[in-house]
Amino acid sequence: MTSPEHKLAESTNTIGSHECVLLIAADADEAARVLGELGSVTEERFQVEWVTELFRGIERLRDGGVGAAVLDLNLPGSQNVETFDKLFQAAPGVPILILCEPDTEAMARQVVQRGAQDYLLKEQADGYRLRRTVRTMMDRRAAAALALENEVANATLDSIGEAVLRTDINRVAEKMTGWSREEALGRPIADVLRLVDCVSGAAVDNAVATVLHGDRTAKAMISFISCTLVRRDGVKLGIENRVTVVDDQAGNRIGAVVVIRDVGAARAASLETSHASQHDVLTDLPNRTLFNDRLKQAISLAERQGKQLAVLFVDIDQFKRINDSLGHTMGDKLLQSVAGRLIACVRRTDTVCRMGGDEFVILLSHVEHAEDAALTARKILRAVAAPHIIDNKSLDVNVSIGGSTYPDAAKDAESLLGQADAAMYEAKQHGRNRYEFFRSDMRVRLATRLALEGDLRYALGRNEFLLHYQPKIDLKTGLITGMEALIRWLHPARGMLLPAAFVPIAEECGLILPIGQWVLLEACRQSRAWSDSGLGVMPVAVNVSAIEFQGKDFLSGVRAVLISTGMEPQNLELELTESVLMENAESAVVTLLALKAMGVRLAIDDFGTGYSSFTYLRRFPVDTLKVDQSFVQEITAYPEGKTMLDAMINIGKSLNYRVIAEGVETRSQLDFLQRHGCGEGQGYYFSHPVVADQAGILFKADLQKGLSSSAH
Repeated sequence: MTSPEHKLAESTNTIGSHECVLLIAADADEAARVLGELGSVTEERFQVEWVTELFRGIERLRDGGVGAAVLDLNLPGSQNVETFDKLFQAAPGVPILILCEPDTEAMARQVVQRGAQDYLLKEQADGYRLRRTVRTMMDRRAAAALALENEVANATLDSIGEAVLRTDINRVAEKMTGWSREEALGRPIADVLRLVDCVSGAAVDNAVATVLHGDRTAKAMISFISCTLVRRDGVKLGIENRVTVVDDQAGNRIGAVVVIRDVGAARAASLETSHASQHDVLTDLPNRTLFNDRLKQAISLAERQGKQLAVLFVDIDQFKRINDSLGHTMGDKLLQSVAGRLIACVRRTDTVCRMGGDEFVILLSHVEHAEDAALTARKILRAVAAPHIIDNKSLDVNVSIGGSTYPDAAKDAESLLGQADAAMYEAKQHGRNRYEFFRSDMRVRLATRLALEGDLRYALGRNEFLLHYQPKIDLKTGLITGMEALIRWLHPARGMLLPAAFVPIAEECGLILPIGQWVLLEACRQSRAWSDSGLGVMPVAVNVSAIEFQGKDFLSGVRAVLISTGMEPQNLELELTESVLMENAESAVVTLLALKAMGVRLAIDDFGTGYSSFTYLRRFPVDTLKVDQSFVQEITAYPEGKTMLDAMINIGKSLNYRVIAEGVETRSQLDFLQRHGCGEGQGYYFSHPVVADQAGILFKADLQKGLSSSAH
């Protein structure tokens, strides 16, 4: 049997070809993705080895030659964080990156505390972030190794006991002092090595002269001393110098070795390392660690001074859709643009932090009144909503903002952040592009939502979803023209849940793609089952979300379902809303044309609620307009409602589209639609959505009615 462990050969990075990246992952698909990302043909291509079990990873680390490791937290037998201790002990110097799902993020943090270098959520670990994080880990390791090597070299130099006499200077010393070897030869050491005090500028006693020509009681080795070196051209450099004397076997002092360290460069490197550990790589904003420190300090100061402060949690609305449709590079540039606008909206004393993904947090370190924070929130909404011009493209995005204030809402950092997060979700629930400040009733709703999200992650695997079917009716003959598939979630504790209760959550947490694929597959399978049972052809319609439609694998997914189920393409109708199509109309036209080339039928759902232009309606290769139910409901409520509905029916007919009225519930609504030439209807007047077996019974009865009519 062939082992599932693979090696991606060849490395073009700068770490050294003998060191590889070790991938420890049990899931073959996830491993293939990571292997592809790290081994892609870029300037950051790595040599990657893959093992599938933790104990194999430990063995490989013990063999050496590993520069970094990437560990998928979803490993068999990895439920206990203590199981990873052996991994860290096998190669304590090797940096380890953890890949985890959102529901295992808490464990990932524990693993980092026990010895891992960092962690990434899988949904955020695209190629750029993954390669950048691995490169940073390996660079830090190389820097640490270099520092250790220098320390070992210094210790070796300090222990020299044999006769050594230095009469020249190396090339680094030439550059630092401004003296060449030839020019320095024979000159007094004080001329070449001019040292002055860092503060006063007064001359400093030369350490070499002290140990070579001073009293025999002078120390044989002088430790690093900070001072200023005056170069030959007068330029001053901050240095540390150390002198190690050399004695002969008789104990006579015969020379010295001087080591000069450029403190400016070291200090700059130290500051750079410190900055990198506290700031986000993409936006250079403070990261979660630095923000938490500043928030705690601000709370302490506010407590002493009796002041108020506020925290704003900012989340970009539907950012995943941008990433999926335009790519991660465009998404990263948008994040940088948003970060710049957030900084422009606050004072210099405030802090803007990127928490990760598309989430930002703002600390307003001093507010006189809670309304001050609301003013800032409104300012942010306006600033972010202005078009972002990126790579000659105009992007329109909005944010949802949640706020919490100290000391009114909470008195510690963790509670403030949690409450601001809860308020942000409340803003999303109320339509996005708005702000909310924390109220006590939000906590219960947030807990409910989080619990629902957790259950949703397992619902597909537990077969908790099912489809109901609602017939579409020909308004002239009364016969069924097709069925619309509508998803339901049979929750083990909450009972039957309608799409409005869980689809928005699925879209936000990235689960809508697998759920949508299941709906499409199940609907096509059921249509084929009806046909195979002798009921004849029953077209089915499936709703498609924006995230699915804009996904890179959408077309191939539709094609795969048609092939696997044997479904005739003309019997599948995909329903998309106006807003989905108009979000990127030019791209939508291309995708719709590809679907039409497959033979699939297309419908615009909820027509009248979006903002499509007549020009694009003519360009979209669709077959059907489904008039939104709100216009049907207004037939009897408002006189102008009849005019609007009549106009939409005429638009559809003028474009040679099928026109279906949604939400038909009364006889009077049906009469109006028939009088004005609407071709089809759908709603409770005809049938509620029913399970597949009942839908089959309706279809069979309808089929018999049609046969009876034709006989007469």
